[in-house]
Amino acid sequence: MNFWIIAYFLGWILEVEAVSMVIPMIISAVLGENDVWPWFLLLIVILAPVGLILTRKRFRKGNFYVREGYAATGLGWIALSVFGALPFFLSGRIPNFVDALFETASGFTTTGSSVLSDVEALGKGLLFWRSFTHWLGGMGVLVLILAILPMNGGYHMQLMKAESPGPSVSKLVPRVMDTAKMLYLIYIVMTATMIITYLISGMPFFDALCIGFGTAGTGGFSVRNTGMWDYGRASQILITIWMYLFGVNFNFYYLMMRKKWKDALKMEEVRVYVGIILVNLLIISLVIWRFNYRAEGYGYSLQHAAFTIGSLMSSTGFATVDFDKWPELTRLMCVLLMFIGACAGSTGGGLKVSRCLLLFKEGRKEMHMLFHPQSIRPIKLEGKVVEHATLRSASNYFIIYVMLFVVSFLLISIDGHDFTTNFTAVLATLNNIGPGLNAVGATQNFAIYSIPSKLVLTFCMLAGRLELLPMLMLLYPKTWTKHY
Repeated sequence: MNFWIIAYFLGWILEVEAVSMVIPMIISAVLGENDVWPWFLLLIVILAPVGLILTRKRFRKGNFYVREGYAATGLGWIALSVFGALPFFLSGRIPNFVDALFETASGFTTTGSSVLSDVEALGKGLLFWRSFTHWLGGMGVLVLILAILPMNGGYHMQLMKAESPGPSVSKLVPRVMDTAKMLYLIYIVMTATMIITYLISGMPFFDALCIGFGTAGTGGFSVRNTGMWDYGRASQILITIWMYLFGVNFNFYYLMMRKKWKDALKMEEVRVYVGIILVNLLIISLVIWRFNYRAEGYGYSLQHAAFTIGSLMSSTGFATVDFDKWPELTRLMCVLLMFIGACAGSTGGGLKVSRCLLLFKEGRKEMHMLFHPQSIRPIKLEGKVVEHATLRSASNYFIIYVMLFVVSFLLISIDGHDFTTNFTAVLATLNNIGPGLNAVGATQNFAIYSIPSKLVLTFCMLAGRLELLPMLMLLYPKTWTKHY
């Protein structure tokens, strides 16, 4: 293990976090939140020099393999969450450090699960910081660093694989550094455009910024105790549209930018993503119109069904209605959407549409082989034959996912809450969704859990955002040995 390389990247992460704290510090200072801004200032003064010291001496080439990349990513996200939690804790706005850590990890991992019942009590400085963590974590802090660090492509690729969501990482352009720049360019342009549309719809400036950060990162933190319910219909419709858009593979937007319309429209994952949305929208809107909102009309049902589907499938976690009160069929469909999640290469969470598609095709192939054992039937995605390593990776991911899900479910069940609450709590955190059902539903929070359970769920959030392996490798003893 090359610890100097890991320290180098941790230094850059601390510098990025220090710079990111400047704006919330200014907001707190201007608004007279005197119990908040000095702590931001103190952390900036500490983190920036420490980061500078760690990055002053560049590492030598070589000795940067998968385990170094995964270890740097896992430790980096833990450091982000721990130091990012300190403003909440030191200011006393969240007096319990584990609660502050849970809230911050939920922000950076774009989960949106919360332990707070009164978010407005945080003050605008901390509310901005809380939402901005969504935006930083959406595309990934290391992807941002890769966009500005001049390094050998091998180093870039190990970090990109560890942080980017989805079963495989593809380069938009030949150099990984240029790919990172392109991803952030698309991300910034979409975010800016979205915030402008929110302002046009009548949303207040501060709300538009924070809700925009949450939508772009597919996070879910709100700045009001009433969530999304206070905003007008135009704003809710725009939020719905943008949630769907940020759940799309960013390769699609790159192809559109390059005017490769046919290639973009042929992306199988995107077409399946749209198909799942349409089928669920039709069924859920009709069911809730029949049983919940007959008096309000079908248009009302359609709007809120579209919002909820977009929120859960993109893993954003916003809510305009309490979908926990919907009929059992629609609640089950919502749970399935939480499992599937958004597209690979997006800012969304979940298993990812492409991974589910690969697992489905692999299962269908095995059924075919039972009747035609001598046949050769390669699995294709986007019209190309999928390599065996990719299929194996998707299968292994699912196995590890199920194992981690079961272990986490058993651990938090010690608290004694009901099955649905515990099941959807793990589902919501491991898939970076936000709300679950019952006691952790859209109108509830995660404060009911004990400190050990909150730590388990925090680990789930980090593991889910980093595709499991970077966090699990930190627990593997051979990761820290000198030789493989």
